[in-house]
Amino acid sequence: MDLLRRKKHAVTSGYLDDQFLIAMPGMKDDRFARTVIYICAHSEEGAMGLIINQVQDLRFPDLLVQLGILDEREAIKLPQPTRDFIVRHGGPVDRSRGFVLHSDDYVVESSMPVSEEVCLTATVDILRAISSGRGPRRALMTLGYAGWGAGQLENEIAENGWLTCPATPDMLFDSDIDRKYDRILAAIGIDITHLSHVAGHA
Repeated sequence: MDLLRRKKHAVTSGYLDDQFLIAMPGMKDDRFARTVIYICAHSEEGAMGLIINQVQDLRFPDLLVQLGILDEREAIKLPQPTRDFIVRHGGPVDRSRGFVLHSDDYVVESSMPVSEEVCLTATVDILRAISSGRGPRRALMTLGYAGWGAGQLENEIAENGWLTCPATPDMLFDSDIDRKYDRILAAIGIDITHLSHVAGHA
């Protein structure tokens, strides 16, 4: 998580920040089969990203109760859009820790810019804001993240484990999670039946 702290005060160009990683059919790790990962930080020291198309069983109101943000009576009274806010499985690392990707209309001291339009906040402040209707216009939440050491992600891409493409806020934040993998591939003109023959970037 040092990558996040170092990046907090400056959005750097280059590397794969603000890109989607799309798992190729030859992905060797079953945990990442058919995943789409949004890269939050990438440097010569490693990379950190969030899986955006896997859903947790845990409901958002239940999470708020577990964290002591609301009691059960308050959670029942949440408006429908907040009750339906999906908690996603962000990756195999630190699975009890929450991360919120969101639009830049909500920024607190702990928020980290990922791009000109997307920020990452990993403190409970944003969960309180979302539960009270004061949160960002667009957001997604994950528990856990995916991480790579120095050179590891580059090697996996070179070995045809991942396809990369620029991320868009619309595709990042839309709620059609089940079809996101296929829709992103279609948006960049990739035929899934030919994926095993495609190089590591689009």
